[in-house]
Amino acid sequence: MREIKKILPHENLVYVGDTARVPYGTKSPETIRRYALQISFFLLQKKVKMIVVACNTASALALRALKNLPIPVVGVIEPGARAAVMKTRSSRVGVIGTPATVSSHAYQAAIKKYSPRILVREAACPLFVPLVEAGWAHHSITALVAREYLKPLLKNRVDTLVLGCTHYPLLKGTLQPIAGSRVQLIDSAEETAKEVKQLLLRSGEINNSAKNGSSEYFVTDNVASFSKLSRQFMGQKTPLAKRLRLENI
Repeated sequence: MREIKKILPHENLVYVGDTARVPYGTKSPETIRRYALQISFFLLQKKVKMIVVACNTASALALRALKNLPIPVVGVIEPGARAAVMKTRSSRVGVIGTPATVSSHAYQAAIKKYSPRILVREAACPLFVPLVEAGWAHHSITALVAREYLKPLLKNRVDTLVLGCTHYPLLKGTLQPIAGSRVQLIDSAEETAKEVKQLLLRSGEINNSAKNGSSEYFVTDNVASFSKLSRQFMGQKTPLAKRLRLENI
């Protein structure tokens, strides 16, 4: 959301955070697909022209089911994988993500599709999301956990590391010193925002209005908690979110 607002300031955006049912990364593929479809049906009711699946886990496990919707659907896996292929110098790429994302091997498949010779090493990092949400992105405990998670990837001499979860870019300041200056961090959010812009330009549906677009926020639980956390993610105070009950859709 932050990266799309930055690159497409005139678009009207609708955000849905499934705060009642996160984390997705430990749930079954069937459950994740059901949740993603429920959210998408709500967004269709809002008359959106494109859906961005901003969750790596949902992109890995639900994107195929969402492709049947009557509007374009963009995930975060393909843009991140393309960026990794373009930026690696040694053809050794690391991917970190939730257990569900990593076990799906979606990033590995996407990277290999662009360049079969690239060596891909993956690591599940289940503690990163709760640490970020606790406000511990720069805590010494998080650094200790990160060293353990990254150890096998760095042993394989990766020179590019895909941050395969929406929470992980907030850990850049912790991860970069551990990975070292020779390792490039790939933020899938930035790459996805670029893809969204290109698709809107090609379809002629980009908003050329002179005024900035609106932003609506919906969450499925605890509006107050989301409001506090959203400042950390968005870098600014966001409009008060509305409560959304997906079971009614």
